[in-house]
Amino acid sequence: MKTCRECGHNVSEQAIACPECGAPYPAREKWDGWGFEYKTQTTLLGLPLVHVSFKYRPNRVPVPARGIIAIGQFGIGVITISQFGIGLVSVSQFTVAGFALAQFALAWSLIAQIGIYVDQGVGQLVWKLSALL
Repeated sequence: MKTCRECGHNVSEQAIACPECGAPYPAREKWDGWGFEYKTQTTLLGLPLVHVSFKYRPNRVPVPARGIIAIGQFGIGVITISQFGIGLVSVSQFTVAGFALAQFALAWSLIAQIGIYVDQGVGQLVWKLSALL
């Protein structure tokens, strides 16, 4: 038995929630959310070389992957592999990028199902930005 980090109530080490206050994983000294997150120690321009994040904070706010290579549900990086991404090169479902391979994209150059491009684009429904203006 350990004490809950929130209320001090005695709880099992395997408890998923405190029976007194409802704190998730109460036996852990520190708990910062659900999911998985990994960052390399190597950095470039203040960003981790690789940041993988499929994580949510305790208040259910997603943690975006921010790195040179960003992988996650939400990603911001030079190379981005995500569901929602912003990057120089991006493979995403929804993205704003320099070069994109996506379902929905706004990019300089893209391959997309639906997209708006500046230089060149290929896909089912893609339009040149200058043609739309």
